[in-house]
Amino acid sequence: MSAVASFPPPLIPLPALDQALRTRGYAVLGADDVAALAGVPLAALQALAPGWDDLPADEYLKDGGRYRYRRHGSFVVESGRLRPVPHRAHWQPREYNALHGGMRRWFAPLDPATVAAPGFAPLVLGLATVCSRQRPAVPRWHVEAHQFRIDTSGGIGRPTPEGAHRDGVDFVAVLLVARRAIKGGETRVFAADGPDGQRFTLAEPWSLLLLDDARVIHESTPIQPEAAAGGHRDTLVLTFRSAGFLGDDDYNCNRFHPGSTRSQ
Repeated sequence: MSAVASFPPPLIPLPALDQALRTRGYAVLGADDVAALAGVPLAALQALAPGWDDLPADEYLKDGGRYRYRRHGSFVVESGRLRPVPHRAHWQPREYNALHGGMRRWFAPLDPATVAAPGFAPLVLGLATVCSRQRPAVPRWHVEAHQFRIDTSGGIGRPTPEGAHRDGVDFVAVLLVARRAIKGGETRVFAADGPDGQRFTLAEPWSLLLLDDARVIHESTPIQPEAAAGGHRDTLVLTFRSAGFLGDDDYNCNRFHPGSTRSQ
């Protein structure tokens, strides 16, 4: 197979995070700084990784692929506390996701053991604190957590089959959990209102890309296996939105679970 170019991520030190978000609309942190942001040992984040070994297949891929596995959970952060909400559908408008927008997608919930693990809540709360420093008037954050595995055992895997996009939220955090026997998966970040952009590859487990979703668009390029057995790329994506969960206002996408007759 031909070589795939790889550019190092533009890591910044943790004290520079707030200013980088204000000036560029995104920032990249190394794993040690992510652990410091969460206020936990790096080992507490690393202990979350086995939760990616039991993800059900994503049954909604419109490109017909079988390369994506995922779980999904929703939370509210308010007054320094993380509160789970009843399991709900993930919904995005077509404006932000041309491929899968407008669909009520019911993914398997996060494993309770993952949510209860010592590293999970501090990580979400630490990122919520960063978001609040950018938006001091926001009283609460509506958080969606997505566990993704992109698998290459069947060939090419696509982390963002919808292409370069925004998510329709305030902030997006993309945390690399693992890369195993793959090449590709380059991250690309572009200014939403101009030509400026940057490309790099997240390679260190628990390194972070944090985005101001109104100011930048992003994508990850397809991944290829390095050997016949294939490999995978695991990520944790956390979105933070001040104005409720996407879909609550007009589509009430969390009202009924398929096969259920009661309000969720």
